[in-house]
Amino acid sequence: PTGLPAIESLAMEGIVKRFPGVLACDAVDFDIRRGEVHALLGENGAGKSTLMKILYGLYHQDEGRVLLNGETVEIRTPTDAINLGIGMIHQHFMLVDTLTVTENVALGLPSSRGALLDLDRVAARIRELSATYRLNVHPDASVWALAVGERQRVEIIKALYRGAALLILDEPTAVLTPQEVDDLFRILRRMTQDGHSLIFISHKLHEVLDIS
Repeated sequence: PTGLPAIESLAMEGIVKRFPGVLACDAVDFDIRRGEVHALLGENGAGKSTLMKILYGLYHQDEGRVLLNGETVEIRTPTDAINLGIGMIHQHFMLVDTLTVTENVALGLPSSRGALLDLDRVAARIRELSATYRLNVHPDASVWALAVGERQRVEIIKALYRGAALLILDEPTAVLTPQEVDDLFRILRRMTQDGHSLIFISHKLHEVLDIS
């Protein structure tokens, strides 16, 4: 769709990451293409989140490289990842409870009005994204009053607002009810139809078989 960065393919080649006394990723190869849901399946401690934190710029690999559309790219920070069209939904949400949905989405974004935030423009875009992907997120809602599944949808809105064409979801169903999982999977399928690529981290085999 218009406005998405062109991520036709992304690959990680020979990724090695070491922590003191631990080899977390041992020459890992990974690739994903436009419109795919690619699952990373494994038990806790297998290195799934570590690999994706490298892709999102929270860690940096000791060896290996990342290729976007066949070209090597350097991802040193989350800002680098976001500028390339890569977003991440963390297992523990990064929201400020005392703020509204709109204020959370606007937090940290540049404003065209100096010290004033463009909250009306942000709210309008939230309504547009919510309608497109049937997220049922109200811009004026207070985050503290939202259910867990609703908070997760706010995180998805945040990533989409920043232009994510590829979205990493780290154990996204761990805190959801069965109905909320169904709702999430419906949203994810709509996103892939629109050309997004999704990386689904999980240790639940039945969910991996269902969505990826």
